[in-house]
Amino acid sequence: MKLPISWLKDFIDVSDLSVEDIARKLTLAGMEVDEIHYVGLAMPDYSKGEKHEFKTTGISWQKDKLVVAEIREVMPHPNADRLTLCDLYDGSEQHTVLTGAPNIFHLKGMGKLDKPLKVAWAKEGSTLYDGHAEGLVLTTLKRTKIRGVESYSMVCSEKELGISEEHDGIILLADDAPAGMSLVDYMGDAVLDISILPNMARNANVIGLARELSAMTGRPLKKPTIQYATSGESIEGKVSIEITNPELNPRFVLGLIRNVTIQPSPYQVQRRLRLAGVRPINNIVDATNYAMLELGEPLHAFDYDVLVERVAQIDNLRHDIKIITRNAADGEKLTTLDGNTRTLTASNVLVCDEKGSLSLAGVMGGAESEVYDASKEVLDATGVEAKAGEVTTGKASTRSVNTTNILLEGAAWNFINIRRTAKQHNLPSEASFRFSRGVHPALAEMGVRRGLQLMAEWSGGAIAPGLVDNYPLPPKEAVVDITPKEVKRLLGIELSAQKIAELLGHLEFECSIYGEIVTVKTPPHRLDIGEGVIGVADVLEEVARSYGYDRIPETRISDPLPPQVGNPIHEWEERARDILVSLGIQEVVTYRMTSPEREGRLVSFDDYTRIANPITPERTTLRRSLVASVLEIVEKNARAESLSLFEVGPIFEPRKNDVPNEPRKLAIVMTGRRLASAWDVKDSPAMDFFDLKGRIELLLAGLRYIDVSYVPTDSVSYLHPGKAAEVKVNGQVIGVFGELHPLVKEKYEVGDKPVLVADFDLDALRAASPAYGIVPVAEFPPVFEDIAVIVDESVPAARVEALIKQTGGKGVSAVSLFDVYRDEKIGTGKKSLAYNLTYQAADKTLTDAEAAAIRNKIVKRLEQELGAKLRG
Repeated sequence: MKLPISWLKDFIDVSDLSVEDIARKLTLAGMEVDEIHYVGLAMPDYSKGEKHEFKTTGISWQKDKLVVAEIREVMPHPNADRLTLCDLYDGSEQHTVLTGAPNIFHLKGMGKLDKPLKVAWAKEGSTLYDGHAEGLVLTTLKRTKIRGVESYSMVCSEKELGISEEHDGIILLADDAPAGMSLVDYMGDAVLDISILPNMARNANVIGLARELSAMTGRPLKKPTIQYATSGESIEGKVSIEITNPELNPRFVLGLIRNVTIQPSPYQVQRRLRLAGVRPINNIVDATNYAMLELGEPLHAFDYDVLVERVAQIDNLRHDIKIITRNAADGEKLTTLDGNTRTLTASNVLVCDEKGSLSLAGVMGGAESEVYDASKEVLDATGVEAKAGEVTTGKASTRSVNTTNILLEGAAWNFINIRRTAKQHNLPSEASFRFSRGVHPALAEMGVRRGLQLMAEWSGGAIAPGLVDNYPLPPKEAVVDITPKEVKRLLGIELSAQKIAELLGHLEFECSIYGEIVTVKTPPHRLDIGEGVIGVADVLEEVARSYGYDRIPETRISDPLPPQVGNPIHEWEERARDILVSLGIQEVVTYRMTSPEREGRLVSFDDYTRIANPITPERTTLRRSLVASVLEIVEKNARAESLSLFEVGPIFEPRKNDVPNEPRKLAIVMTGRRLASAWDVKDSPAMDFFDLKGRIELLLAGLRYIDVSYVPTDSVSYLHPGKAAEVKVNGQVIGVFGELHPLVKEKYEVGDKPVLVADFDLDALRAASPAYGIVPVAEFPPVFEDIAVIVDESVPAARVEALIKQTGGKGVSAVSLFDVYRDEKIGTGKKSLAYNLTYQAADKTLTDAEAAAIRNKIVKRLEQELGAKLRG
C-alpha cells in the first residue's frame, strides 16, 4: 500500500517526526516499509553523511524556487498558435510565462480572468523532471528564447514535480491556495510504500496505519467526522436486500444520493489518489476510492436510474429495487467493467437484481449498471472494484445521459471465496486485495456513510435519509483474559494491569480490569483475534507491538527447557543421506505431485490419490514411484557427462475413504562415465550394474547390516532381465536394483549409456536389525593366500564366497573376489573365480601347514557342493 504522509497527518499529528522516523516505527510494528518516495519534502542529504535505512527515491522541491502563483490572464503567443503567454503573479510581482498547456488553451484571449488560476510555478534555476523525456530525467530550468519570446520560468505539470506521469496539462490548484507560498510548504509530500501482510490486512487503509502510529507514540487519533444533511424521500421502501447465503455475504448496506453532478474531483483529492497509486476518474468514482483507501471498506456505485429501468422491464408499475446476493449458476455470463464477458461457476458470488446479475461480488462491477459520464467516450470504472491504478475501459456505451442518482453499496464477503474468485478470473484489484484478507462487516456501514458524505461534498448531491442494512451474520466478538504474570512470562516485561489496558486501548480494544485480570474485547475492525490460548497469544502480540518490540529487553528464558527427545527415524535417514553423499551421489528433492502419464513411462498403477486443486494439469496426482521422479531429473540433465542422484522421500498409496499411506522410499539413479574426463583419462567406460551394486554394499555396510545377500530377479518390469537383483537383509527383501529395461529407457531422453536404478523400502530396511558388535584388533599375524576355482557359469560368486566362509569358520577372517576369468581353455559354460583368502587365529600364529589344511577343507567342500575344481 502507498501511504502519502500528508494524508496520514489528517488523523495524527506527526509534525515533529521525520519521514524516516515514521517509516521506522511502522516497520518495527510489523508494517514493513519497502521504499520512501519523496514528492517535494526534503530528502536525506547524503553528501553530509546522513544515513537512512530505507530505499529512497524522488525529488525535493527547492523552497525558494517553486511557489504557488496565480494566472490572471492567458494571452496568445505572437509567433506560435499552440503556445500561450500567461500573466502570472507570484505574490510579489508580475511575470510573463510561456506555456503550451492544453487545459488552459480555451482561456486564450479572453482578457482578465474573473477568478485567477492557482498554479505551481518554477523559477529560473529550478531542478525539475523533464516533462517530455522518457522516464524521470532531472533537468535545470534555464533562460532561453522560444519563438522569439524570452522564457525563464514555467508553470508545472504533475510529471515535472514527480507527482505522477501526467504531463498533458498544468496543475490547477485549489482557489484558496495562497500566491507566493512555497510549494513544498503548501503540498510537499512523501509516500511510504508499505508491505501489508495478511495478518495486517486491517491496516490496508490510512486510518489503520494512523491507529498503529497512535498506539506506538501515544498521540491521539483523530477520526473523520462523518456527518451530513439528508433531504428528500427516504431510501426505505425503495430498495430491499435479499442475502441467500450469509456465510458468503454476512452483511450488505446500501445508501442513496440524488442529483449528483459528475465532474473532476478537487485537485487535492486527485493528487492524493495518484500518490496512493489510484488514477482519478471523476468525483463519484474518486469518492468510492478515497473512502476505501481511508477506511479500508471497498465500495461500489450503481446507477440508480438504470436499476429502476430494469425493474420496469419486469413490471412497469413497480419502482422498488430488490438487490439479491447469490451464487452464480455454472456457465452464467457477466460482462464486467473491463468489457470482458466472463463465464462464471457456482462458487462465484453475484450481486443481482430481479432481472439478472449486476456485479461479481467483491471483485469487479458489471458494465450495465455502472456510473456513466457522458463526457467520456468509453465506460469508466466505478469504485475500486477494478485493477488498482488502471482506468477500466470497455465497449462504447449507448447511453447519452450522465448518471444523476447513485445507489452506493458497502458489503462484507467471505474472504476465502473472494480470493478464489479473483484468482479464477485473474482479476486482482484493490477491492479483492482487501476482501480476500478479511474486512470486518462493521466497516460496511461506516464506508457507505463516508462515501455518501464525500459524494455530497464534491458533487452537490442530496443524500436520501436512512440506509438499507441487511446484517444476518455478525461475527462473534472474541473476549480474552490476560494477566501481568502472562505478560511477564511470555514477553519478559513487567507491566501492571492498568498499563496493559492502556496499551491495548490505544489499539481500540475495550478493556476491563478485575484485580490482576484484564478482560479484553476485540474492536469492531479486527477479525484476527482468536479465543482461548490462541486469543491470549494474539492479544499479547498486540501488547508487545504497542509497547514496542525495540523496547523489550533481552532476557534468558525462565521456563525450564523441555526434555530433548531425539527423532530416531529422522536421524537414521540423515545417516543414510550422509553415507550416500560421501559415495559421490548427489541428493535431489523432486515434486511430490505428478500425473499417471508421467509415471506411466516407468510403471503403471491402477489408482492414484488425486489433488483437488492442482497447480498445473501436468501434476494432478500424488506420486506412486520415487524412481520415476528421479528419472525425470536425470532426463532434464542428460547432457551431463555422468549423473549419480538419490532421493529420500514418501510415495502415496491411496486408501479408500482415508488419507493415503506414505511409505518412505530411497531411489538411486546412475548413468554416464565411470571416471570424469581429465588429461590422464582418455576413455572411461560407462557405469554398469556393478558400480551401483558396489555403492549399495557400502551403504548397507555403513548402516551396519551384515547379513546381506543379492538374488537375481526378473519380477520388476522396468529392469533389464539378467541385470537386476533383489537385496535381502536378514533374509527379508528390502529393495531392488539393476539396469533400466531398454524398452523403458526409450521413453526417456537419457542418451545411449546404461541407466542404473535402485528402489529401496526404507521402512523395511530400518526394521532390520543392524549389527553393532565390537571386534577386537587381532594380536597375531594373518596368512594371505589366493585360490582360483572353476565353476559352472550359473553358479553365483556369492554362493562360492558363502561356502568358503562357512567351511573356513573362524580360521578365515576375510574373503575377497578379485578376478573373474572366462575362456574356452577352461571349458565351455565355465568361469574361473579368484579369491584372496585371509587366514587368522585369535589365539596363535597359524603355521603354513595349518593354513593349507583350512584351504584343502574349503576346496573339498566346493568340489562336493558345486563341482568346483581348483585351477592351476
